[in-house]
Amino acid sequence: MVEEVRHFTSIQDLSKDGLLRVLEKSGSFKEMAAEEESHEYLYQRTLGMIFAKPSTRTRVSFEVAMTELGGRAIYLGWDTLQLGRGEPISDTAKTLSSYVDVLMARIFEHEKLLELARNSSVPVINGLTDLLHPCQAVADLFTILEVKDRLAGLKLAYIGDGNNVCHSLLFGASKVGMDVSVASPTSYAPEDGVVEDAKAQARETEADINIGEDPEEAVKGADVVYTDVFVSMGQEEERKRRLKDFEGFRINSGLMEIAKDDAIFMHCLPAHRGEEVTAEVIDGPSSVVFQQAENRLHTEKALLVSLFGY
Repeated sequence: MVEEVRHFTSIQDLSKDGLLRVLEKSGSFKEMAAEEESHEYLYQRTLGMIFAKPSTRTRVSFEVAMTELGGRAIYLGWDTLQLGRGEPISDTAKTLSSYVDVLMARIFEHEKLLELARNSSVPVINGLTDLLHPCQAVADLFTILEVKDRLAGLKLAYIGDGNNVCHSLLFGASKVGMDVSVASPTSYAPEDGVVEDAKAQARETEADINIGEDPEEAVKGADVVYTDVFVSMGQEEERKRRLKDFEGFRINSGLMEIAKDDAIFMHCLPAHRGEEVTAEVIDGPSSVVFQQAENRLHTEKALLVSLFGY
């Protein structure tokens, strides 16, 4: 049985063994889906999905996951709920958790997600906040495991904005014994607290965490090269300045050549070809971005059933 987890607000809510069991169960769900084998573990359960940010992968993967698990999902737009008119999050959490069996929220402020979890009597899943994107990182680790057949001892190079995806990768990779090298412009480095926690975790798993500003140094010997958009949702007004700040951090074929010969390229999508990555890389043979995207479905099934003790 997968360990009981009250909420999934961060990969840190899982132990190393718990995370590895989720990855193992993800593989089982992917096999069952391929074989069209029924797996209705959550028959007649209901997932409420709160969205303050637009989404493609998060919304569709969670809705399909819940349907294939035998349950149902309800889309709840932040502005269509009373949240949009100022109802306290605590009141919304208490109300919704009397209707549904599990909640997923894709919102901006991480503290609001934590407030939702504190006041919910049903499990709450972090579908994304400005601080963390744990569901994406779980799918990323599962994808790496599929391709490389191991996690411990590999090196992941993350190039670009030290954002929510970077934070969750630092937590997840250090937990399973992967080395991580991050290269970001100084003012875009991952948060100190996240790095400190990841380094403390890495000492236990004998992994290395390095934070720097040199993309070439970061990708040397890397098994995985990862990037994200330079301009995220809500940052459109900063586009011109951010693109200037990130000059020299684009993933291109020359940078990929510095990594290992069999290195894979990863991106959580959506991607802006020509900004954070060239088309020849993201559409090339080393890219596994659509495998990553598909795996959101399988890993989210595993996370959902884990919250119910399966």
